Amino acid sequence: MLHIWKLAAAATVAASLMTGTAFAQTMLRSSDTHPDGYPTVEAVKHFGELIKERTDGRYTVEVYHSAQLGQEADTIEQVRTGVIDLNRVSMGPWNGLIPETTVPSLPYVFRSVDHARKVMNGPIGDEILAAFEPHGVIGLAFYDGGARSFYNSRKPINSAEDLKGMKFRVMQSDIFVDMVAALGASATPMPYGEVYSGIETGVIDGAENNFPSYDTARHAEVAKHFSLDEHLIVPEVLVMSKVSWDKLSPEDQAIFKQAAKDSVEKQYELWDAQVAKSREIVEAGGSQITEPDKQAFIDAMKPVYDKHVTDPKLQDLVKRIRETQ
Repeated sequence: MLHIWKLAAAATVAASLMTGTAFAQTMLRSSDTHPDGYPTVEAVKHFGELIKERTDGRYTVEVYHSAQLGQEADTIEQVRTGVIDLNRVSMGPWNGLIPETTVPSLPYVFRSVDHARKVMNGPIGDEILAAFEPHGVIGLAFYDGGARSFYNSRKPINSAEDLKGMKFRVMQSDIFVDMVAALGASATPMPYGEVYSGIETGVIDGAENNFPSYDTARHAEVAKHFSLDEHLIVPEVLVMSKVSWDKLSPEDQAIFKQAAKDSVEKQYELWDAQVAKSREIVEAGGSQITEPDKQAFIDAMKPVYDKHVTDPKLQDLVKRIRETQ
C-alpha cells in the first residue's frame, strides 16, 4: 500500500508543477486512529468543510478514520515525509522527537480541563505548535484528549495509598510508567486492544483513560471502580505535512491555520457531550465513581518531574503553564 500512497503524492506534486499552482479539487488525506463519529474525527471533518468553503472548493479533506492508514507511530512518519497530508495524533508519540510536547504530557501540569484548554489555545500552545515545524510538520491546533483517571476491577480508589501493589495498563511512555511507579503501583505497557481481556483474566487490575474510552472500549464491563483523579489531561494535535503546507499560497496557509483554530470549539462541544453521555452510560451500568483527594497524587509526582523536566527551557514552560490563570 505504501508505494500507492507515494505514487499519489508524486502525482499531486507533478500536477502542481504543471499548473504552477494547486489545481482545482485538490483532495488532502487526513489520518485518525479513532472510529468514525469520534469527536476528533468529526472535528477534522468540520475543518475540511471550512477549508472547502473558504477556498471555494479548491481544497477538500478526506478523513481516514479507524487507523485505516496505520497506527499513530506509522502515520507520524507518513505525514513527516508527505505521504499523507494531515494527521490527528495524541501527544505521547511526539515526546521522543519534540521535547516541548513532553510538558503537556506531564501528570497534573494542568489544574483542570478548562485550564488545559486556556493554555493550549493561547501563546504557550502556539509556542509548542511552532516546535513541530523543524520536524517536517506544521502544528495547526490542539484538541481536547480528555482527562485520564484510574479504573480497576478490585476496589474503590479513594486515596493514592489505595493504588499500592496494583497493576495498571499504560501506554508505552516513560512518563506514564514512572507516574504509576511513583504511586506505588506497577505499570504494564500493553496494546489498547488487549486491555479488556487483560483485566478480565487478571493479568492487570485495571487501566487509566477518559470516560469515553472507558465506555466505548467496554472496559466498564470488567472494571467497575472508576477513580476520578484526573492525573493526565493530555491534548491531541492536528498537524499538516510541511511538504503539503509548502505547496499552499500564503493566503491559503492563513485559511488553513484559521480553519484549524475554528474547528477546536466544535471538537470541545462534541467532546463534552460524549463525556457526559459516556459517564451516564457507565453509571447506569453499575460503575462506582469515586473522587479522591488529588493532593496526595500531586505530591507523589515530584520524582517524575525531576527525571523528565531537566532542561531549563522545559522547566520555564512548566512554570508559565502553572502561572496561567
